Amino acid sequence: MSDIVSVGVEALDLPLVEPFEIALGTQYEAPNVLVTVETESGVVGYGEGSPDHYVTGETQGATLDTARHARDLLVGRDVTDYRAVIESLHATYPGAVSALFALETAIIDAYCRERELPMSEFFGGTPEPVRTDMSIPIHPPEVAADRAAAAADAGFETIKVKVGQRVETDLERLRAVAEAAPDATLTVDANQGWSVSEAVRFDDAVHDAGIPLSLLEQPVSKTDVAGLASVRDRTKTPVAADETVFTPEDAVRVVREDAADVINVKLGKSGLLGAADIAAIARAAGRDLMVGCMLESSIGIHTSAHLVSGIGGFSHVDLDATRLLAEDVVPKEAGPVHALDGPGHGITPNV
Repeated sequence: MSDIVSVGVEALDLPLVEPFEIALGTQYEAPNVLVTVETESGVVGYGEGSPDHYVTGETQGATLDTARHARDLLVGRDVTDYRAVIESLHATYPGAVSALFALETAIIDAYCRERELPMSEFFGGTPEPVRTDMSIPIHPPEVAADRAAAAADAGFETIKVKVGQRVETDLERLRAVAEAAPDATLTVDANQGWSVSEAVRFDDAVHDAGIPLSLLEQPVSKTDVAGLASVRDRTKTPVAADETVFTPEDAVRVVREDAADVINVKLGKSGLLGAADIAAIARAAGRDLMVGCMLESSIGIHTSAHLVSGIGGFSHVDLDATRLLAEDVVPKEAGPVHALDGPGHGITPNV
């Protein structure tokens, strides 16, 4: 029996180990939303949204309201018909990406749990472990160096440094991280913080300093696709589009305008089915794949990791949010590896 009989929606407030600063602003906690979908057979699927007004333009209150309003669209629907159900949600609440991610995850999680199917198999693969990077927020260079050294000691092979403020200060932070973790692969994420000329100046300075850099993520405003393409043309480091791509249509535009080498597939922007479509567009166009996250618990992070394991071919994996939380919905993991299980995304929260 696969009909949805109830939908639960509640706040999920998660404290952080420390404030997390990026070019767009600082988060002091993760004000998330938990959605549960129960079917006639008694199976419960779990989904999570992580609204962030800096990135998605949403608040927790608005996300809760949207998810609660969606109950009437879901109760009585068959989770086996998940695609039609999810399409109706997206048509009714366009742009409410955090609520849609939570609802969509709960529906597909319930579908997979009814079939005792790991979510990675839903995406076409098997639940293999997924290794993530570790992000260093905007800190003074000496603090960033300490964080990088600790990450390297914990086994993180890739370190992502948040930048996007004054170029000279950003360069000092990156240099400190490179010296503290000399064997790590380094990426930077400007979160839209620079102009085209600033991004080019930063990249030139990085290469002049001999710092190996494998990725330059979202250097300019998300709406400036032409500027993103200009950065790609004028820099040596591969460029990734993140906030520029929320939908498959956005990914098509980035490809058509030759604006990025890498597309960041982030489920908190696109949902599960949209993220799979974006990944297919990127691969068909010869672009590398990246996966990112918001400040999600293991519910959202393991959902994204199952996508990575199921689809395969991701060159960059940035799923470190649970390592930034003071508390998780399950016993907290450490280190760079997400060990995946099922059915569904495999997480039954202790809330």
